[in-house]
Amino acid sequence: MICREIVRFVHVLRLYDCLCDATRLRLIHLLAQRPLCVCHFEAVLRLPQAKISRHLAYLRRNGLVTCTQTGPWRTYALAAPAPAGLAANLACLQDLAPDEPVFRRDRARLARLAAQVDCGCATPGVPRRRLLRLSR
Repeated sequence: MICREIVRFVHVLRLYDCLCDATRLRLIHLLAQRPLCVCHFEAVLRLPQAKISRHLAYLRRNGLVTCTQTGPWRTYALAAPAPAGLAANLACLQDLAPDEPVFRRDRARLARLAAQVDCGCATPGVPRRRLLRLSR
């Protein structure tokens, strides 16, 4: 019994560890909108690919996101079904997000990006520089 309680407690700690980092919180918020590839995150968050990939790998290791690979591109999505506790925390995040300037800006950049062009992962031949320029 105690062993199960400890395991469950460790899962709770890992969940909150994932949510306590600003970059990971922004990634999770964007994934709550729709599945995205790393180049979308680069354009929206304006962070280096290596940093984004490191945070996505951390979220994946802890069971919060899943990854599918199509050719050279990886698309990330929130894990379904959501790990215990994540759904309630995502609901709380979505309640707070409309008033938070950082999340508003991220959603606006994602909307502009989606309205202007699909990235090279969806449209072969679209240069990466163009994708990053369109997110501004």
